[in-house]
Amino acid sequence: MTAMAPTRTEHDLSFLLDHTSHVLRTQMTARLGEIGLTPRMHCVLVHALEEERTQAQLAEIGDMDKTTMVVTVDTLEQAGLAERRPSSTDRRARIIAVTEAGAKVAEQSQRIVDEVHRSALHSLPEEERTTLVRALNQLVSGHLETPVESARPARRARQKN
Repeated sequence: MTAMAPTRTEHDLSFLLDHTSHVLRTQMTARLGEIGLTPRMHCVLVHALEEERTQAQLAEIGDMDKTTMVVTVDTLEQAGLAERRPSSTDRRARIIAVTEAGAKVAEQSQRIVDEVHRSALHSLPEEERTTLVRALNQLVSGHLETPVESARPARRARQKN
């Protein structure tokens, strides 16, 4: 005898958000791959250009563990897109500085990221785009702003910029 599954009383918001996020990441990865970048590399370049940031700060922004961050920065350095330098404000700290070539690639990668996002949003009627973005912003700055602590933590999503 098989048990009957419980009746769902609400939309499966977890599935909807997870699935759309996953597909968006695959599209982003494919498009950035065309210029030799990964989404993590793009994230590091863009956020390192915003202001002087350490590797640890960039890892936090990009939700990367220490090992992943080191590999990402090593790859950027080998490609001549970024370098580790002493901080101008804290002589003990080292920052990730974007090279001139890296800044050009970051500009190109940002156009790609914007295009992927635009394409996703433009698959909806205009009034629904505005409503979706407004609603998601309300969720991430309200009810779903802060993760809940638990004994078995879930993998954390990328932090907002």
